[in-house]
Amino acid sequence: MKVAVSGKGGVGKTLIAAGLAYSFAKKGFKAIAIDADPSPNLALTLGLSSEDARGIVPISENKQLVEAKTGTGYAGVFRLTFTVDDIVRDYAVQTPFGVNLIVMGTVRSVGAGCTCPANAVVRSLLRHLVVERDEAVVLDMEAGVEHMGRGTARHVDVMLVVVNANVKALETAKRIHELGVKAGMNRILLVGNKIENEAQKGAIMKYAKENSLQVLDYLPFDQMVVEAEMRGETPLKYGDAPAIKAIERLCDRLLQGNT
Repeated sequence: MKVAVSGKGGVGKTLIAAGLAYSFAKKGFKAIAIDADPSPNLALTLGLSSEDARGIVPISENKQLVEAKTGTGYAGVFRLTFTVDDIVRDYAVQTPFGVNLIVMGTVRSVGAGCTCPANAVVRSLLRHLVVERDEAVVLDMEAGVEHMGRGTARHVDVMLVVVNANVKALETAKRIHELGVKAGMNRILLVGNKIENEAQKGAIMKYAKENSLQVLDYLPFDQMVVEAEMRGETPLKYGDAPAIKAIERLCDRLLQGNT
């Protein structure tokens, strides 16, 4: 199962990505979480300390690794073909929740015209993880899919676009859906998050219906999550929290293929 999680900043996509990866691990899958957001926070949500999280060097910023993979010995000339399976072995970080974490760092979009070595490594690694490996892979992405490239995006089993009832979040979701369709994604589903009442749920349902978008599930606003994050804790510690239970239910629905 390969799941990409996207959405506007602040809607809670990182917790959902971490919760899904943890749920896969609890079900016996080998799980890899990929932090592909320019402002990475997945390490903290997966239970690493602030010190350990700060110590992770994103793949795109690992100059020694990038040079080893792409260097030719000639200035301005680099290799485009190289193996990346060893990167997973050597640079994935084991987290307290049984999920291996890889922090990608900034990934430039396909249309940005970047052919830099770091981008080549990240793109090859993303494709390897999504297309060639058997683990359950969850990607915590920025708001968009352009940086994945068509060859990678169309192999994701499902793109979850996380929204709340805010119109800006819903408009962002519509744009992400359009980009995903162009990139060849077959299953793009909305997940309503931080839902406090029926009015908020209704607003998302109405917007989705008017724009031909499909909603997979609605996750509740959870004060336990808010308080855990205020204390600098990962909410995943609290398995009885309503939001964490809802994410586990979301995982079950994905595995069952329910839409």
